[in-house]
Amino acid sequence: MDDHLSTAPPVASTTYPVNLTINGQPRQFEVEAWVTLLDLLRERAGLAGTKKGCDHGQCGACTVLVGGKRINACLTLAVMQNGKDITTVEGLADGAQLHPLQQAFIAHDAFQCGYCTPGQLCSAVGLINEGQAGTAAEVRELMSGNLCRCGAYPGIVAAVTEVMGLAEHQDNPDRPYLPGTVPA
Repeated sequence: MDDHLSTAPPVASTTYPVNLTINGQPRQFEVEAWVTLLDLLRERAGLAGTKKGCDHGQCGACTVLVGGKRINACLTLAVMQNGKDITTVEGLADGAQLHPLQQAFIAHDAFQCGYCTPGQLCSAVGLINEGQAGTAAEVRELMSGNLCRCGAYPGIVAAVTEVMGLAEHQDNPDRPYLPGTVPA
């Protein structure tokens, strides 16, 4: 056995101060440069509502709001968000009063297993803030970065369009359904 390996002093990681306002509360952290915003929220801030799905920015389960805009928390480093306002699903409700989107998700049965729901809700809030969607089809397209493995999309679209006050709460019933395989 090489004794010189066991006697080497441990190498200290360099940390950086990160000051965030999370759900209206100022918070301070010391993090390594490689810590993602997702890992900071879940592991250091104790906010487990934001989910780690793919960890590659492809599923949307980690969607949070940064300054009111939606972002995949797995794709941004915590140090890059220093000084920013972060809203997670835990910050949407006002005490016991649910956010209108949360209430609409319940009313429209817009979730099944619930794993994607926090990301769907934060994405929908961001979508409304962006003001780009004017139809159910546009809501569906602009929410397409948030995947739901249970297939609750019709309820999600109905909930979002209701809160937006759009007359059309569902997809066009005349839109042809084309069964096929799901691309891998």
